Amino acid sequence: MTLEAKNKDLLYLTRKLLSFNTINPPGCEHDCAKYVGSVLENGGFKVNYYQFAPGRTSLVARIKGKNNTPPLCLAGHLDTVPLGAVPWSKDPLNGEIDGDKIYGRGSSDMKGGISAIITAALGLSDKIKDGSAGLTLVIVAGEETGCQGSSHLAGLGDVLGKAGAVVVGEPTSNYPFIGNKATLWIEAVTTGVAAHGSTPELGINAIHKAAEVVTKLRNFDFDVPAHPLLGKATLNIGKISGGLNFNSVPDKTSIGIDIRTIPGLTNSEILKKLQSHLGRDVQLKRVMDVAEMISDPKDDWIQQVFRIMERFLKKRLRPRALKGFTDASILTPAFGNPPTIILGPGEPAMAHRTDEFCYISKIEDAVDAYMEIIKTWCNL
Repeated sequence: MTLEAKNKDLLYLTRKLLSFNTINPPGCEHDCAKYVGSVLENGGFKVNYYQFAPGRTSLVARIKGKNNTPPLCLAGHLDTVPLGAVPWSKDPLNGEIDGDKIYGRGSSDMKGGISAIITAALGLSDKIKDGSAGLTLVIVAGEETGCQGSSHLAGLGDVLGKAGAVVVGEPTSNYPFIGNKATLWIEAVTTGVAAHGSTPELGINAIHKAAEVVTKLRNFDFDVPAHPLLGKATLNIGKISGGLNFNSVPDKTSIGIDIRTIPGLTNSEILKKLQSHLGRDVQLKRVMDVAEMISDPKDDWIQQVFRIMERFLKKRLRPRALKGFTDASILTPAFGNPPTIILGPGEPAMAHRTDEFCYISKIEDAVDAYMEIIKTWCNL
């Protein structure tokens, strides 16, 4: 296949993936997953599908190598975030192209990465069978709302099998990251007593209590030193809801808290510390709990990937880690904690943005980079 033909197929695949509405919630990744699976099956992969809820389909695709060397795993997610309140100037599901940019919800996060993974895998599928190790693709539903798809696969026994190393194609502008922070989402609930708005003295205002909680949260101290790669633990109040109408004393409020944590303090310890800080009158509910992932920057394979990417990026690389969570938090421990790289063509600044785009040239580079990484691992 000529370079022109390969890039044409890559662009077609990327646009096809963008055409599937996999906005989460509700997700509805099933049709997209079946399309991806059919493409991989036609390329010689054995594909299995798994649903954690109706329409929420993940897949695991494999080609085995010649010996028992653990396979390389390439992973990514099919779901995307909502479009947002601001109108788009481009059709978010049409894959519109303008110069070197392809637009659409998920173009950077992370259907551009999925397209590159599939194209690289298909480009080497015939050779992998004769290599010293195989290749596993894990393409999941439900990453954006807490890694439900990868968690479901990890809980199904030996569905994932083994992996000697993992690449997750999240948007990094093709820079290899070796870890990501942990994430803890908490719902804090305050309760009161309802009353008529003209007689507030007869009730207990839950919003007043929530205001006190917000003030206390602004002063919360994790009391743990910053990690050299992951940085400081952070806390953000992302959502507040409460009250029914203007003329009633509200009897309940809900506060959504997003905490990004680092080694040195577990999520369970943070939850206990937060409960002590806020007091027993505030009810805390754990909504999402995802561990951090950090690989050894001195690992031989990690260093090998860095050398490969230095050729593409044309600069010396140093270890970095992401502030957000990824499926690596679930998949890496499920595989027995092999070295893991987070590496994809998407633009980090474009993730979750209106008029999201990805550079086509970076998707093309990601294909070549993934192929080099596969060749090296599988000894092709």
